[in-house]
This record gives sequence, C-alpha cells and structure tokens, in this order.
Amino acid sequence: VQLVESGGDLVQPGGSLRLSCAASGFAFSTYGMSWYRQAPGKEREWVARISSEGGITNYADSAKGRFTISRDNAKNTVYLQMNSLKPEDTAVYYCYVHGICSWGQGTQVTVSS
Repeated sequence: VQLVESGGDLVQPGGSLRLSCAASGFAFSTYGMSWYRQAPGKEREWVARISSEGGITNYADSAKGRFTISRDNAKNTVYLQMNSLKPEDTAVYYCYVHGICSWGQGTQVTVSS
C-alpha cells in the first residue's frame, strides 16, 4: 500500500489549495478514504471522509462549507479542495485508507500572510 500526498504550499489567508493523494497497491475503488491533519503541538484530527464510490461525504465542523473531498477511482486519487483558508488550517495533511489503516507521508499546508 502506498499513499503519496501532494499539493501543499504556503498560501495567504483567504486563498485556496487542492491536495491530492495518489494511491497504489490496493483496490482503491473499494475503500473509503479520509483526510486528516496535524498542526504543530496538536493531535492528528480528522478533516473529511468519502465513501468508496464517492457518493457519501462527511466533514469536520472546521471544514464544512470550505473544504470539499472528492475522488477519481479511474486515477486512484483522492482530493481535498480547500477554500477560504485560515491560519488555523496550517498543518501537515495526511490521507488515510479505511479498513487497511494506512497513512501517507503528509503534505505541508501553511496559511500565512
């Protein structure tokens, strides 16, 4: 199982980023996926989840209305579109496979002026 996140960057408050997680080594289209994040000095927290076929999504309160999780099963990739970013969104963002319980290496998102 391999998960490779990308798309993290330094962005100003109010800006947008799209994170990607490319998956391999398992039957991607049969597993639910989530994004988590971990800010410095804080515990890792769940951000969003998407069902195996993409029809069901759930969000943490902090992400509702600003973030959108999606997936492309033909490309074995899950995305996190993040809009209206705030400094408190600064964290390392990880993707996670439910059922297999595997993590990627993370991608750094920094929101700062």
